Amino acid sequence: MPHSASPVTAVRGPALTFADNPFVVGDDAAMHYEPDALILMQDGHITEFGDYGALKSRLDPDVAVAHYPHGLILPGFIDTHVHYPQTQVIASYGARLIDWLNTYTFVAEQQFSDAAYARKVADVFLEETLRTGTTTAAVYGTIHPESVDSLFEAAQKTGQRMVAGKVMMDRNAPPALLDTAQSAYDDSLALIERWHGQGRLGYAITPRFAPTSTPAQLEAAATLWAQHPDVLMQTHTSENLEELEWVKALFPDHASYVDVYADYGLTGPGALFGHAIHLSDREYALLQESGSAVAHCPTSNTFLGSGFFDVQQACTPSAGPALRTGLATDVGGGTSFSMLRTMAEAYRVAQTHRFPLSAPKAYWLATAGSAQALRLEDKIGQIKTGMEADLHILDLRSTPLIDFRMQYCESLTEALFIQMILGDDRATQAVYVAGRPVNLDGFGAQ
Repeated sequence: MPHSASPVTAVRGPALTFADNPFVVGDDAAMHYEPDALILMQDGHITEFGDYGALKSRLDPDVAVAHYPHGLILPGFIDTHVHYPQTQVIASYGARLIDWLNTYTFVAEQQFSDAAYARKVADVFLEETLRTGTTTAAVYGTIHPESVDSLFEAAQKTGQRMVAGKVMMDRNAPPALLDTAQSAYDDSLALIERWHGQGRLGYAITPRFAPTSTPAQLEAAATLWAQHPDVLMQTHTSENLEELEWVKALFPDHASYVDVYADYGLTGPGALFGHAIHLSDREYALLQESGSAVAHCPTSNTFLGSGFFDVQQACTPSAGPALRTGLATDVGGGTSFSMLRTMAEAYRVAQTHRFPLSAPKAYWLATAGSAQALRLEDKIGQIKTGMEADLHILDLRSTPLIDFRMQYCESLTEALFIQMILGDDRATQAVYVAGRPVNLDGFGAQ
């Protein structure tokens, strides 16, 4: 039977997207702002985007237009590094990274051998991402294949674009959370064959970090990636100083933490490294020249006392192309699912390096920059004809304080800054996933 096109969905209102990288061309040159835009969506993609007055004649009179005159239409936010099994331990009290893993994370993750439990948490996780306007995420499961199955099954229902992988760990973790080099390879391969490229789902080979994988397991991960180069590879690097010393002790023959990954074949296009705070110039160069990407996790890094990522150094290098850099919540070490809250923390972290991160740069990191980090810039991250139709509509007056503050706002960039400093999940007025509106009021209903 011939394919039948889905109904057209239309939204109208002020809209902002990024046509270029503001770290490179400057804020004003990078922004594409339409004060009264019309966006038409069909079959999960944007079919028209531009000035309402110029495009309204193309509207079928039977198409209802959702109008957001006092909102701001943005691309859906993209979270480049998050642990959905840690949803239940977000806001767990005070320890540094390794202690926090042992005390909270590894205890919680042992429950994910139960597929029903994993699905329950996956549903909560996806609801929270949508509540905050996040339509795509790069997600860590646990060592259990069931954890990935459960997340992907839930994402098929929400329609979100999700990248996820089974964590690989064969040492330095509780026995119940250990796999082997061979079982990690076999389980990951089966998950790739089952899920990668199914609808909007993608796989990421996921060694947790070098200290929890033996050389044999890192080799197995690299072999699998070489056999399936269209999947991503995600892991952690250089999150805190104690971790760096641990890596030196475990891998004494390697020049640096990033060198460990490079030497085992785990850098390159499609590699995504969470945190990347304490990098040497050589490590920056290795990541940059290999085409790897990093995920900036500011709320996690301040909460766990890990350090302050230098976003200016990553995004505006003195020579060569910028390091692909995305923004990330890193829940549950991170303290909020909200990318607005994450942008606010990114601004504070950048101030420690005497770099006042502008609002356009922050929003670019949460949209087009994150899409580049995930090698998905041809699909998501912009409002543009042909792109997948993920939209996040901000309510620019979502709280009494924001409403009052906006009365004194004099520019678009000032409005963006007000929202990212004062806004949270209450600022989500509407979300569209693959062109379909999300019923935000239905969350939690039985």
